Amino acid sequence: MRQKSFNLVTSRVHLGRVCENNIMPLSHDNFLAQVAAAQPRTAVFDYDGTLWPGDAGTGFMHWTVNTGLLSPAKAQQVLGRHGAYHRGEVDESTICGEMVQIYAGLPESVVRASAQAYFAAEVEPHLFPSMVDLVRSLKQGGVEIWAVSSTNNWVIEEGVRALGIAPDRVLGACVQPSTEGIISKTICDIPSDEGKAVALRRVGLHTPDVVFGNSIHDAAMLALARVPFAVNPSPGLQALAANRGWAVYFPATPNHWRS
Repeated sequence: MRQKSFNLVTSRVHLGRVCENNIMPLSHDNFLAQVAAAQPRTAVFDYDGTLWPGDAGTGFMHWTVNTGLLSPAKAQQVLGRHGAYHRGEVDESTICGEMVQIYAGLPESVVRASAQAYFAAEVEPHLFPSMVDLVRSLKQGGVEIWAVSSTNNWVIEEGVRALGIAPDRVLGACVQPSTEGIISKTICDIPSDEGKAVALRRVGLHTPDVVFGNSIHDAAMLALARVPFAVNPSPGLQALAANRGWAVYFPATPNHWRS
């Protein structure tokens, strides 16, 4: 299989940070053993940072700017707002919503085609092989799998399709559909922070068996889990995992990945 051909590396810097928080990351075998021991019937995965090391929301924004899908005016608008987000002037949920609304007025079929091309070129080659294997193994075992992300649903639906996860099991940032096939500007959901837990409860997942997330924005949905796993965690989530006793796992990364 394709994943087995990767030359893998593990980040020693990340391992050191975890040790400083008085927790030791799980080895690959121990990680799989703990997931199996949970005997999950439901599993929830964050996407960016958890199934691959990058940020598909930001990546797709730049992709649509560089390919000309967004007009120069819209490109300037969203890049300016994204810069303000990084300066701390715009909050997480707001920028995630604006990064979906910026496509209002475009045919959804065109945006989905762009998402498909972006995923194939920029995301799929960098998926964490061990996490891909885990998702497929759980699915083959009959586990109900969901993906929750503050990235737009077009990219996430494309991203999980390759893993056998149906689009109706994706809870992503989205706008209300239009009967004419044109993207609207009306937000229907932005699953970020507490919004991820709200989205899961809305579909009846009040206590999913296992949840996998990588950032502090996943904390609320990790707290819902019977067994939470901090995967490739950011410093903020590392500290929270240490405080709450959550398992931590750093998947090996294909060595051609550059952050």
